[in-house]
Amino acid sequence: MACAGPLISVYSEKGESSGKNVTLPAVFRAPIRPDIVNFVHTSLCKNNRQPYAVSELAGHQTSAESWGAGRAVARIPRVRGGGTHRSGQGAFGNVCRGGRTFAPTKTWRHWHRRVNTMQKRYAVCSALLPQPYRHWSAGKGKMRNRRCIQRRGPCIVYNEDNGIIKAFRNIPGTTLLNVSKLNILKLAPGGHVGRFCIWTESAFRKLDELCGTWRKAASLKSTYNLPMHKMLNTDRSRILKSPEIQSALRAPRKKVHRRVLRKNPLKNPRIMLTLNPYAKTMRPNTILLQAKNHKIRMDKAAAALEAKSDQKGVQGKKPVVGNKEKKAVGDKKLKKPVVGKKAKPTEKKPISEEKKAAA
Repeated sequence: MACAGPLISVYSEKGESSGKNVTLPAVFRAPIRPDIVNFVHTSLCKNNRQPYAVSELAGHQTSAESWGAGRAVARIPRVRGGGTHRSGQGAFGNVCRGGRTFAPTKTWRHWHRRVNTMQKRYAVCSALLPQPYRHWSAGKGKMRNRRCIQRRGPCIVYNEDNGIIKAFRNIPGTTLLNVSKLNILKLAPGGHVGRFCIWTESAFRKLDELCGTWRKAASLKSTYNLPMHKMLNTDRSRILKSPEIQSALRAPRKKVHRRVLRKNPLKNPRIMLTLNPYAKTMRPNTILLQAKNHKIRMDKAAAALEAKSDQKGVQGKKPVVGNKEKKAVGDKKLKKPVVGKKAKPTEKKPISEEKKAAA
């Protein structure tokens, strides 16, 4: 029997090989996209939600009006009337007891999601492929509704119901699907690919007519074929080492050009000696010349200072600036005569007044 793909053995209900072989459908060689499966599963799960909202009258079932400004109270609406503690209390606001909530929920929320048909078909093709064993995550025993959650068992895919539904419907966790009505919510529960599926022979043979084979489009669906792989051969090392690729590449460059760190010769004497060997002699000469010139300048400054002190009469000492000589004890400061004014003659007191003053 000529076939394009590997052969799959068919087993009987007793677990024994029946001797029949079926060609592997092309859908099992399609690309696996867990991201598309997760997105489609999440979007389709939202279509089962039931709208919910609070009452439109909640928080507004009272007659309340603001007291206005000038009453030394907040301007929130207050309940009318008297004779009870409720009168005068704030109402309607989300900050008030018994008031409505902010932005109350509405039934016209965007509950459902539309998913493209090609995306749903791509997700079903990826969910059909077998996946390696995935480690179980930690249990959540305290979760709400945990005791009512049932673990998923095998998914049985059939083509014709010849009593198969009644035979398996009593087994907990088992799901039965018609091959013409494959559901991504059942094939990938929780949005995770790799559910254990048991196929009947007729359902397995019908997959090529449903999904196509790349060379031939699907006959049971209009204008649909399997998604293409980004890479037909994923063995990149084999591709790069193939003679077709190696013949088109240039030879590898074995000469290595290393970058050298350029240093400043004015700060690094070793680099300066490589550029100018005479710098070894020139540098100490320059230092000696600078010291000699510095000594000459200091001698000239000292000679100029000594000559200046000789001119002021104090030889060998610096002139005193800003210090005044101390006055001798007992010296009196003479008053300057007033120019332009005559001194008044002193009047003599009578003798009798002088005696009185003496007594």
